[in-house]
Amino acid sequence: MDRRKFIGTLAGGLFANPLAASAQQAGTIRNIGWLDLGSAPSTTDSSLEAFRRGLRELGWIEGRNVVIEARYANDDLGRLATVAAELVGRKVDVIVTITTPAALAAKKATSSIPIVMAGSSRPVELGLVESLARPGNNVTGVTNNPGAGVNQKVVQLLKEAAPNVSRVALLWGGTAAPGEAGVLAQLQAVAPALGISILSAEAIQPSDVPAALAAISWQRSDGLYVLPSSTNTAQRKLIVDFALANRVPSIFADARWVRSGGLMSYGIDWLELRRHSATYVDKILRGAKPSDLPVEQPTKFELVINRKTAETLGLTIPKSLQLADFI
Repeated sequence: MDRRKFIGTLAGGLFANPLAASAQQAGTIRNIGWLDLGSAPSTTDSSLEAFRRGLRELGWIEGRNVVIEARYANDDLGRLATVAAELVGRKVDVIVTITTPAALAAKKATSSIPIVMAGSSRPVELGLVESLARPGNNVTGVTNNPGAGVNQKVVQLLKEAAPNVSRVALLWGGTAAPGEAGVLAQLQAVAPALGISILSAEAIQPSDVPAALAAISWQRSDGLYVLPSSTNTAQRKLIVDFALANRVPSIFADARWVRSGGLMSYGIDWLELRRHSATYVDKILRGAKPSDLPVEQPTKFELVINRKTAETLGLTIPKSLQLADFI
């Protein structure tokens, strides 16, 4: 077993059926629309750069045979319809969406342009696709659904690393976040068996996060689970600094939070998910129909722990977690 990672189910990498073919080099330049609920990245460690890397591996080179037209809603749900319409008006060949709201906005904007989800939650329940095996319309791609029991596993790991935790705050988007529906109820159902209670702290947009953190303090939460929304990501530094300043053990679904000072994370490799979505774009640009491309789910999860943060919080990581990847 790899000592650096906890593996959920490993089937040839993060996703099944990787594509090794290269893109056609001749012909007209193809246009890819990039629809992101968040803001334009300020570093190369970004979703868009990971996607570009995936395209290059398949022979699609910007400026030579492909152009990426990126549109950002700057964490404003109300802007998604406008920027989605812009991409449709540009008559792009395919639209890649980041976050569930972006996928929903793109589907509402067009029923003909292929849409590739580069990570969306509950695509069947939300009507993005008819089923994972047979999408049935112009939408396909990869889902970031963690699968049954993963959210419970997250809080179990937090409790294992910090045994004194008893009141865990869930920082999420509430009922306004379609991809997060049911998470609070799932956690509250299993909380008694774990010896904890789950408290809700809602942040619909980045400007809501300071009030949500104040509510966490008011509720006297001694643990924090942060869902991987664009709202929370936009306030990553504020959230991590809050947890450290208040000595609150925290867990996330993305290792980038741990590199920023968060205590631990358990989840998929989000940049790998974005990179992998390029395989769908490659197939579509070479003639495949979205309805013929099954939606893929993550198969690999990793546990990452910040050793320095653990020491700062006075935590001794138990032997049961020593297989984690330590930063």
